[in-house]
Amino acid sequence: MRERTFARDTEGWTRREVLSGALGAAVASAGVSFLSGCTRRAGTAEVFIAQVGSYESDIASVVLSGLKELGVTEEEIRGKRILLKPNLIEPRRGAEHVNTHPLVIRGTAECFLRKGASSVLVAEGPGHTRDSLLVLGESGLGEVLRDDRIPFVDLNYVSGYPVTNTSRLTRLPALTLPVTLREVDWVVSVAKMKTHHWAGVTLSMKNLFGVMPGIYYGWPKNVFHWEGIAQSIIDINEAVKPSFAIVDGVVGMEGDGPIMGTPKHAGVLVMGRNLTAVDATCARVMGIDPKKVSYLAAASRRFGPIGESRIRQLGEAIGSVRTEFSLLERIDAHKGLRMS
Repeated sequence: MRERTFARDTEGWTRREVLSGALGAAVASAGVSFLSGCTRRAGTAEVFIAQVGSYESDIASVVLSGLKELGVTEEEIRGKRILLKPNLIEPRRGAEHVNTHPLVIRGTAECFLRKGASSVLVAEGPGHTRDSLLVLGESGLGEVLRDDRIPFVDLNYVSGYPVTNTSRLTRLPALTLPVTLREVDWVVSVAKMKTHHWAGVTLSMKNLFGVMPGIYYGWPKNVFHWEGIAQSIIDINEAVKPSFAIVDGVVGMEGDGPIMGTPKHAGVLVMGRNLTAVDATCARVMGIDPKKVSYLAAASRRFGPIGESRIRQLGEAIGSVRTEFSLLERIDAHKGLRMS
């Protein structure tokens, strides 16, 4: 990679060192920056689909091509502080279908640094495992971040600040966001393409559950499960205002996701500025009708389009990469999702 931001061997990392080192080296600045959230409702949106046969492909070049096609310029990125939010869910070594693949994170970080970003950090607050550093190490991402000198922030244990819950699909009057968000310019959801036993699918919007600190919301972010997953997805996305999404569908998960499912090779990366449109496109790649996914239907009234006629597909056509992900009749959230 052309630029480096932080040197630390992940072996022997303590939680205090991860937090203070990352924030001190990567996002040291005074004051609050406003996130460039591009989740606002738009009449149309553009989504880029790239065929990627394996994780050994040149993923940085693929992401660069996607940014170019989507009109993301160097002027937009130059000097910006970028937070990459992967899907790290379980400490499962070698399970490519469980967590966002480390090489997707490496390629994405390299891409933003080539574009002139002042820093890139990776941040996550796993919902199923309290020991984020265990997940980091077992997923293989810790080794990649150590080699590439990219900092990691454990969002589960970061102090929070309140923001008004403006969408109020849940009963929560305010949400507590990690202070890390005040110190970056772009939040990029680098999600995994999976079916989900409660939400139907989990993609870039659902991935933002991991932004919410566990010290406030519990494990597996119990408060949001009690309030309703679909409703919470909308409230969290409204509060976080992510700027970009990249979904790792090179190897996804089908069946009883997000943990117990089986690998599904879809061979794609899907990306765009509008997370609702990105997730609708991913659903179609999976053979799922986004209009039948409750939180995507709700998001289309607030954030962006899910109808095919309002999403300009760049790169590969959906039909050329579509591969039906297995849906299970015994899971209520899977019933009726299949495209006609």
